[in-house]
Amino acid sequence: MSRLAAGVLALCGVCCAPWAPAAALCTVLAEGVSGKILRQQGQCAARLTPASTFKIPLALMGYDAGFLTDEHLPALPFHEGYPSTDPSWKTTVDPTLWIKNSVVWYSQQLTVWLGRERLQRYVTRFNYGNMNLSGNPGMNDGLTEAWLSSSLRISPLEQIAFLQKLVTRQLPVSARAYEMTARITRLEPLPNGWEVNGKSGTGYQMKPDDGPDLNRQIGWFVGWASHAERTVVFVHVIGDESATPTRAGVRARTDFLGELPALLNSLGH
Repeated sequence: MSRLAAGVLALCGVCCAPWAPAAALCTVLAEGVSGKILRQQGQCAARLTPASTFKIPLALMGYDAGFLTDEHLPALPFHEGYPSTDPSWKTTVDPTLWIKNSVVWYSQQLTVWLGRERLQRYVTRFNYGNMNLSGNPGMNDGLTEAWLSSSLRISPLEQIAFLQKLVTRQLPVSARAYEMTARITRLEPLPNGWEVNGKSGTGYQMKPDDGPDLNRQIGWFVGWASHAERTVVFVHVIGDESATPTRAGVRARTDFLGELPALLNSLGH
């Protein structure tokens, strides 16, 4: 069992428990076209595990390389031995459900299909964080674990830079990869009319010995919001200081979506 899976076991089955307080580690909003920072609060330069926010670059890779076809293909069946700490993962999964339910094993099927060299080539060309896909020391598991509280790290500001390249189509992928990634990451429109795409992610803060602290989650919510001709990219990260039974990524997404309309309205034109 991976270190991430061991930690997730503690979270499953209690998703309706009361939320514990968490500190906002960083919030950044930037213009999609220019990359100009509009709001920045907190410690935004420290690199963290991307966790399931890595599904956004994985979607771009998957559609560009041909593993992913459309919103519903390929539909892959669950097999015993796959990570299954969330009950929603124990079913046939397509690209839409992969993103919606944040299915770890579907990501791993994609990365294994890509292979180590091609995955590394994409990550390097995307200039994604520290670009380190080595995985856990001595485990030779980078192809399936690197982004799961392991070797791959990215800062909130680096996430902003990646998202800005995504929305301006400056990454080395096909037009269809951009279009399909946008389709499967699209959320409900905000009350003020802005369209939102985004992905949450739950990981762990690191101990001084560089191992994950399974009692201290981090939660990401990253994406972009569009209205008329304007696009704003955003990153919101929270951190727990004690064991918390709910997923930090879900809390980060819920809290930030509640704040986002007012934040966008405050930006002016």
